[in-house]
Amino acid sequence: MGHSPKTENTEDYFLAGRNIGWFVVGSSIFASNIGSEHVVGLAGTGAAGKFPLIIYELHAWLVLMMGWVFLPFYARSGVFTMPEFLEKRFDSRSRRFLSVISLVAYIITKVSVTIYAGGIVVAALLGIEFWTGALATVILTGLYTVLGGMRAVVYTEALQAMVLVLGAATLTFMGLNAVGGWQSMKTELSPQFFNMWRSASDPEFPWPSLFITSTVVGIWYWCTDQYIVQRALAAKDLKEGRRGTIFGALLKLMPVFLFLIPGVIALVLKQRGELHWEKSDEAFATLMTAILPSGMRGLVAAGLLAALMSSLASVFNSCSTLFTIDIYKKKYPDTPEKKLVNIGRIATFVVVIAGIIWIPIMANISGVLYEYLQSVQAYIAPPITVVFLLGIFVPRINSNGAYATLVVGFILGGIRIALEVFSKNGTISEGFFYNLGMMNFLHFGVISLVLSLATAIIVSMFYPAPTSEKVAGLTYSTLTPAQIRENKNSYNWVDIASSIFILTIVIFVMIYFNGK
Repeated sequence: MGHSPKTENTEDYFLAGRNIGWFVVGSSIFASNIGSEHVVGLAGTGAAGKFPLIIYELHAWLVLMMGWVFLPFYARSGVFTMPEFLEKRFDSRSRRFLSVISLVAYIITKVSVTIYAGGIVVAALLGIEFWTGALATVILTGLYTVLGGMRAVVYTEALQAMVLVLGAATLTFMGLNAVGGWQSMKTELSPQFFNMWRSASDPEFPWPSLFITSTVVGIWYWCTDQYIVQRALAAKDLKEGRRGTIFGALLKLMPVFLFLIPGVIALVLKQRGELHWEKSDEAFATLMTAILPSGMRGLVAAGLLAALMSSLASVFNSCSTLFTIDIYKKKYPDTPEKKLVNIGRIATFVVVIAGIIWIPIMANISGVLYEYLQSVQAYIAPPITVVFLLGIFVPRINSNGAYATLVVGFILGGIRIALEVFSKNGTISEGFFYNLGMMNFLHFGVISLVLSLATAIIVSMFYPAPTSEKVAGLTYSTLTPAQIRENKNSYNWVDIASSIFILTIVIFVMIYFNGK
């Protein structure tokens, strides 16, 4: 495909013309992951003492997995979207269904959460009403995404990531200074507070379920989700794409220190009576207002708003890509490019409205924003993770197996969300359905994983195996020597060494926070 200078070309509008280098790919992966829901939510997690949730921030190893394990297959198949990959490996039913699930997932995990976090931040900074703040953010972001497409999104993200990281680092540094250093903070809170690994019988975060469910959610999010993978697909070639994921993984190590620690600092200052906030999600904004000098505060506030807008912009862009390419263009293949870009704009508008409507329901599910996000993702992720993993590693899995897994998993997740809302608002107060609605979300994630695996394997066994032409080059065992060689040529010892370095840090952090 030629690269036209106009944004009327879909490859240009949705994938920035596929010619981006590793630095921008990595910054963009990081920036689209670090939205204000992270800043607000992770600090809130620290302030609420829900330390085991930090495991979701140690997913740098899964970002590496996307680059080393999944990206070669995506790049080789030349797809625009993840549902399109499923169509190549399975059939069009899986593609259509994943497009729909993804759109629903974006509305309830990304759009509503980001708008909500934005409302909190803007309201705290400008001293205005929550809903006014929320709507202002949406309107501004909507405008620049709709007008500029993916290219506007990727470059602004790379810049915002830097501002935000710098600001958060300053806040962490000045905050630690204000509480009297790391050691003084550790003595003030019990060692148990800093424990990531609670016993298997812990009612809130039992470690085996925490580890399994967070990994399943992580593979879905980092390795198969349009929102993140789209950034690596926009790279010049496989080598730049993989380097981008390695760089993204390196950046991904920072949130624990930059956003979680300020939450803990805010908690210590609150205990000493030097800081006042009511909901733990307000911790970051309150700390920022209290500690940073006014000029610096303005800069971080700008970075925060920018991060918020960039994560919203990324979601808007992914939603319009999914709807336009996977749903609309499938149905009306002859639509001119210019009209497709406009359809994408209308889709964005509809998604925003749906996200705003979901906010009040979301407030019902969990008190801590970050925990809400992880719980809902635990209901959505298992079937998708299973279909992609088995799709790449097990050639025997066929289209009926994949489709059944997606449908069963989606229905299961939907039932769980409905039961949880009804159990928490008192519509159901006892019995089997109440217990299912109130069961720990980490346990539910494990059950959903087991059921998804069983569905995929059992249903596939009842139908013939896919033909060898169908799976050629799309599964590990069907790669040709030339494809294996091509993959080998796309990395060198620097890539391997930096990946090992990142893994070492992840393991170190996991061992350090063990409550001793």
